[in-house]
Amino acid sequence: MGLLRSLRSQRSDSLDLSSETVIMTPMVHLLLLPLLFSIAGGTSLEDKKGPLENMALDVPEGTPVPYAIYQFQVAHAGVNNFRLNGEGSDAIKISKDGWLFLENPLEWSQNDNYVIAVEALADGEVVEGPIYVTINVLDINNHAPYFNQSEYTAVVRENNPAGVPFTHVFALDQDDPTTPNARLSYSLVSQIPHKHNTPLFQINANTGEISTTKEGEKMLKAREGIQYGRGEDQGIDALKTKFNDYCPIQKIPYEENPFFTCVERAETRRRNVDPLEDPDYALFVRVQDLGGASETALSGNARVHIVIQQNLWVNPGPITVKEHLKETYPLVIAKVQSNDPSAVYKLVQKERELKFPFQITVNGEIQLTEELDREDKDMYILVVMAEDHYQNEVDPPMEIQVVVEDVNDNAPVCDQIVFEVQEDEPVGSLVGQLLAHDDDEAGTLNSLLIYTIVSQNPPTTPDAFSIDAASGQIQALRSLRRKDHQVYNLYVRVNDPVFSTECMVVIRVIDVNNEMPLFEKNDYGSHTLQEDTPVGHTVLTIKATDADDPESGSSFINFLISAGNDDDVFAVETDGKGVGQLVIAKPLDFESSPTYNLKIDARNPEPLMKGLEYGSESTAFVSVSVTDVDEAPEFSLDVLDVTVPENTTKGAVLLTVEAKDPEGKEIGFKLDGDTKGWLDIDAATGEIKIKDKLDRETLETFEVTVIAFEKENPQKSTEHIVSVRLLDVNDNVPKLTESQAFICVKKPEPVIIKAYDEDSAPFSEPFTFTFAHGKKSPNWELQAIDGTTARLTMKKTPTEDKTFSVPIIIKDNAGMGVTQSFEVRVCNCTDLGYCYMTPDVHGFKWGMGTTIGILAATLGFCIIAFIIVIKRSDKGDKKKVPTEE
Repeated sequence: MGLLRSLRSQRSDSLDLSSETVIMTPMVHLLLLPLLFSIAGGTSLEDKKGPLENMALDVPEGTPVPYAIYQFQVAHAGVNNFRLNGEGSDAIKISKDGWLFLENPLEWSQNDNYVIAVEALADGEVVEGPIYVTINVLDINNHAPYFNQSEYTAVVRENNPAGVPFTHVFALDQDDPTTPNARLSYSLVSQIPHKHNTPLFQINANTGEISTTKEGEKMLKAREGIQYGRGEDQGIDALKTKFNDYCPIQKIPYEENPFFTCVERAETRRRNVDPLEDPDYALFVRVQDLGGASETALSGNARVHIVIQQNLWVNPGPITVKEHLKETYPLVIAKVQSNDPSAVYKLVQKERELKFPFQITVNGEIQLTEELDREDKDMYILVVMAEDHYQNEVDPPMEIQVVVEDVNDNAPVCDQIVFEVQEDEPVGSLVGQLLAHDDDEAGTLNSLLIYTIVSQNPPTTPDAFSIDAASGQIQALRSLRRKDHQVYNLYVRVNDPVFSTECMVVIRVIDVNNEMPLFEKNDYGSHTLQEDTPVGHTVLTIKATDADDPESGSSFINFLISAGNDDDVFAVETDGKGVGQLVIAKPLDFESSPTYNLKIDARNPEPLMKGLEYGSESTAFVSVSVTDVDEAPEFSLDVLDVTVPENTTKGAVLLTVEAKDPEGKEIGFKLDGDTKGWLDIDAATGEIKIKDKLDRETLETFEVTVIAFEKENPQKSTEHIVSVRLLDVNDNVPKLTESQAFICVKKPEPVIIKAYDEDSAPFSEPFTFTFAHGKKSPNWELQAIDGTTARLTMKKTPTEDKTFSVPIIIKDNAGMGVTQSFEVRVCNCTDLGYCYMTPDVHGFKWGMGTTIGILAATLGFCIIAFIIVIKRSDKGDKKKVPTEE
């Protein structure tokens, strides 16, 4: 209700906006209408009230006016007016009680935001503000999209690949491009003519690109016309000549001959076709905003006129050429014609082959220059290019396949083949398959092979073998016996429709494994070995025989230890001819296995004949006793690696090594190789402790030797290496590599500060460089360059020689660091950039060390002189005494 009272009070009041006084008219009362509607619709005006502060407000474009935007509420009791300054003075107003409203609707396309200043006044004086309000104009979909042209023209050739654009349309929308209001979608409304209801064209909904469909690629045809050759005249005389070729008997003058005038008009029309006046096809296209996905989307339309051009650039392939063709070369095998009558043709090969027996003439004739051989290469891919005289493509490159057709010019080939078959195999058993090869094309009659047995040696009645004529599989026609014949030779004829070849097949009848291997003796007795006998030692030699054919696998003998060989300590080595050596494969251990009772089996790699089984004759036994030997202690672990932090406290246990004596004797431990003296070992328990402070920066990894020995016999000992790796801890602070530097007075340059840290990552670099007081310095600037260096720059130009001490804190990556003093001497410099002292400004001064030296020398000289004087004085007194006497 405050807004209503405000509007009533504005009949005779004024509003200052942009230094202008606006007289409020009775039209302001129209504000009542939208307010009443908003109240009736349940919209609360309280949502449009708030304090006087900077804000951004959204207002839809094209709203009914007057339109209430926002009411500013101020705490100052004397406020009786508000004032606006800024943009939009003709549309945006404010009432005395702070209601911001529209007097005219806003248009997004004119301006999408306004910035205004608002001040609260008390009797004309500003008591609050100014505050700034940004009014964002929200776009609504009130502009229909439109094409940049109402009519388009395009030309497309026959057989244009489907999906490849040949033209495109373009549309605009004045709505906000960042919103769906300006998201455009293109579609094809209709196609004229539309024969058989088959769409020949398609449009990309997003880009407006127009291309042919699959059907259009095949069905689009140009108007028929007369074809001209390369360089051929296309004038009226040439047309008359071609007309005479088709209609040789003509006595009527050309100008009066209706057939000729019809051809002439058609040719003229084809050459000078106007897509707008005489198109082959007309497309009606539509563009819609909102992506075309809404019923309320706005739209625009355009027409595309299309002319179909004849496409003479047609692929003649694939071209088939018989191999070894007896013709006169070069031989024309195909012809291409560019759409440009003056095109220059080029022919190249797609594959990089040494042999390329093709060429092309200026008229586009593709010629074969020599005979082809399919067995060398069965297909060629030619690439034909049509270019203008500047080597620019006038038609896209064309790939043409040349297929070499096979002729039967190769005989079947086969090598001598040897098959083996066991004796007593049943009738019909497969002996093997003879595979011959024919280089002619597979899958044709030229390579279809027929197999026939010509003869068998030695001959039998009836024949012992048959062969499948189509596959070459050989089968046995009876049960074979090795004692009858050990080898058969078959002569097989292999022929294709033209050629024939004889192949020899050797069939060997091999012995069936009907004899078992027999040991020379079944008990090889007892053998004694010391437990320190080396691995590889031969314990004894065993022998067995087999009565099967010595040339067959049935007579080969393998020896297997089938029982008593715990942990595979023993093995039998053999060459398969019946002799084996029992050897030690792993170290013997009296304490774990003092005796071994070995069972050794002799076996053939070939299976025994059905009904036979291996018996006791194929098994032998050996007993092995192991005698005890005093052995050195043994460690429980093979690898002893330990990793500890370098700050591990003294006395802490590093690790405990474990060892035992195989005979159970008492053992001790000692340490060797600890060059730094960091470790100590308990001689009784093997416990290794930290004896002194560890330091990774001194030595990161080291090795010590732990020795385990028998106390009764220290010579019986075993050594083991312990590898120790120290982990870094943050026990070092970054340090300056140089703590002094100088700057030339006349040419001050920044000083590079570099630091290092003996720790490793993550306790080292990158470093941070700051002044010790933690604030910016008025004289110096410190900037990091990289992880280890910084740049110290003098801000003020130096005027005299002086030495500065700059306290700097350098911290490592973990934040550890201390304050360090960096001395910078400001001095006059030579041309080479070194400091010097100006003689007329500074007198010569001794250093502290030199001064002390001079004083000490002077004092020493005085003492020596005093002693000499005293001694001389004593001598003079002694000489005077006798004289006086």
